[in-house]
Amino acid sequence: MGRRDELTRFLKCARARIAPADVGLKAGGRRRAQGLRREEVASLTGMSVTWYTWFEQGRDVQLSAHMLERLSRTLRLSRDEREYLFSLAQGRPAPLDPGCERKVSPEVQQLLDYLNVPAMLMLPDWTVIGWNKLTSRVLRDWDAVAPSERNLFKILLLDEKYRENEEMFRQEVRRCIARFKWDYSRASDPSSFESIIAEMHEKSDVFREFWTESTVKSCYDSVNAEYHDDIGWIAFRQTSFTLEQSPTQRLVLFAPFDEESRVKLEAVHNEMNLPAPVPQQPVRPGRIRQRAMERKGAVPRPVPVRANRQR
Repeated sequence: MGRRDELTRFLKCARARIAPADVGLKAGGRRRAQGLRREEVASLTGMSVTWYTWFEQGRDVQLSAHMLERLSRTLRLSRDEREYLFSLAQGRPAPLDPGCERKVSPEVQQLLDYLNVPAMLMLPDWTVIGWNKLTSRVLRDWDAVAPSERNLFKILLLDEKYRENEEMFRQEVRRCIARFKWDYSRASDPSSFESIIAEMHEKSDVFREFWTESTVKSCYDSVNAEYHDDIGWIAFRQTSFTLEQSPTQRLVLFAPFDEESRVKLEAVHNEMNLPAPVPQQPVRPGRIRQRAMERKGAVPRPVPVRANRQR
């Protein structure tokens, strides 16, 4: 079975699980199959019946990202199903969901808190939504920043403290803009990006200079240094990762760049008396995992007890 065959199967199953009444349609006479008809899906999506029929049949037709988004909403696909549809239809990941998850889950916050390096969580448009205490101590106290102003891209371009070394500032801004362009290109709803771009055109001369360049970067790794009166300079290598359970959130980590920075960060960690990770409540393993743990001696093997039979 090829990709086109799987696309056909997937679309048929998706429309079969939606009753006409669920989308405000009347059943209207006898139906040979359960769910929505092809012409109903086409009408609700805003495309021709012929074009949708060919698409579902796996013919060599292409739908735009905009039309695939509308089809996803018509078929009431989950986030994972939407990703699957885009992968089957276009052979590439879907644009980032415009309904960005702006809240930090308890599990992710626990991860942030127990990391022994500064870490924060960002949305695709570089809005910071989560951080740990080390970040507040050695990088920036985000609690002191108004929620509407917690955009790292704008801060890096507009905060005068980053312009003390003009040459390094220009290099950093060029890298930031190259990555910001990549994030902008992937957004299915670019409105927040376009608002930031308009503001930067108005307020930042360096942005106006570099935005016209064609350089684009899909990843952003850099080395940054922060100065503190009590500990001096401390250098970090910055890298980021996409969270599997929240693809619209990016985990940004700041690891010590050299041994001197590692020692200083360790001293800060000890000074703050940050807690060690708290073990989670043990989860009762399933039967297969229980037997595997018993074989490895991780848990004692239960002693079988036989009931006395009455004679």
